[in-house]
Amino acid sequence: MVVTGARDVAARVLVRVAKDGAFAAAALEAELGRAVQLDPRDRALTTELVYGSLRVEPWLLKEVGRFAPRGIDSVDARVRAHLVIAAYQLFFTRVPAFAAVSEAVEAVKKERGPRVGSFANAVLRKVATRAETIAAAERDEAIVVSTPAWLREGLERALTAEGALAFLKAGIESPAVALRVEVAAERDAWVEKLRAAAPEASFEAGHVSPRAILARGAGKPQSLPGWSEGAWTVQEEGSQLAALAVGAREGETVLDACAGRGNKTGVLARAVLPGGAVDACDSGPSKLERLGEELARLGLSVRATFAVDWTVGSGDVRGEYDRVLVDAPCTGVGTLRRRPEIGLRREATDLGAKAGEQFAIASRAADHVRPGGALVYVVCSVLREEAEDVIAALIAAHPELTPAPFDAPEARAVCGEATSFRVLPHVHGTDGYFVAMLRRR
Repeated sequence: MVVTGARDVAARVLVRVAKDGAFAAAALEAELGRAVQLDPRDRALTTELVYGSLRVEPWLLKEVGRFAPRGIDSVDARVRAHLVIAAYQLFFTRVPAFAAVSEAVEAVKKERGPRVGSFANAVLRKVATRAETIAAAERDEAIVVSTPAWLREGLERALTAEGALAFLKAGIESPAVALRVEVAAERDAWVEKLRAAAPEASFEAGHVSPRAILARGAGKPQSLPGWSEGAWTVQEEGSQLAALAVGAREGETVLDACAGRGNKTGVLARAVLPGGAVDACDSGPSKLERLGEELARLGLSVRATFAVDWTVGSGDVRGEYDRVLVDAPCTGVGTLRRRPEIGLRREATDLGAKAGEQFAIASRAADHVRPGGALVYVVCSVLREEAEDVIAALIAAHPELTPAPFDAPEARAVCGEATSFRVLPHVHGTDGYFVAMLRRR
């Protein structure tokens, strides 16, 4: 019954994504918040079912539709969600076929009655037979055909065809929850404390951030020891590395031009202590308010906050800074593991629009880099149009800027003397990011 509970919650999320246009991560968080009956292991199962099913949903719907005499376009959204989840388990997991089928059929019977349950049973038994004969290459093809052509082609331009497939395959597995400890030297101690507090969960050190702890099956992070004391926060590991790549140091003044809710701002604020200062900007005042609350929980603060729309001007930002971080709004392609619906909601035209916005933001923020100072450009995308192409346009418009090697040891550990780098889910275990360093002559 507990497993069925996980399935029910996953089905509700899929329905919200399909009918309401909800983002999977937000809908999943909301549904898990209501599903207090689920233990950490079943919460992890729910997450896997949601992200895995959504990542290959177009292909799964086609496979299920093979065995529905009248197709499934007119099938009730809730029933269709259960069919998709069961098909995902049959094709992509080691769950026994009889278990995947029977659990889905019982859920459909409970919600829509015996007649619809019989329909689900007939369809899924045929899907199970089909899944027994499918080859690994066909599963790879499922991932490819579920990806819109514009995105697949963009990934191949940036990563090669082989790299694009590896990137997409990494999205099938649900990612760990990454914690960021405030003091890197205390990470190992916190791993042991968390393991002792939640022995049924998994905690391990991150791969590219010396502050990252990767948690699986731990339930709601805020219930773990250390949260209330401000010893750590939740921040994806690639995002941690991007903030550390800025290389902020004690006593420096730093501008976080697109601070959002302040995850990267917190890394910068910690790095400049004592004697330094961080100013934070965002176009949304409500985000800046939440930023202040989160930093206060961690015992940190910023010197000033500015509500700025960089696409039209610099607002009230004045003066020059030792370092400027431009974490530009983007298509979010690098976060496909957590937001699998992105590929289906974005269009090829979004790339051009985002690139123009990114250039405008970075160009105006560059005016606030002091001579000899650094601008670090970050996007949670791996596409060239939002990465190298924006950097090339920025350098053309600002000849005083030149690519430079990173001076942050965390970045150099990943890219050596290079002036830009990508982190990738299939290589580093993180979301996908592009990070570049420019110096003002």
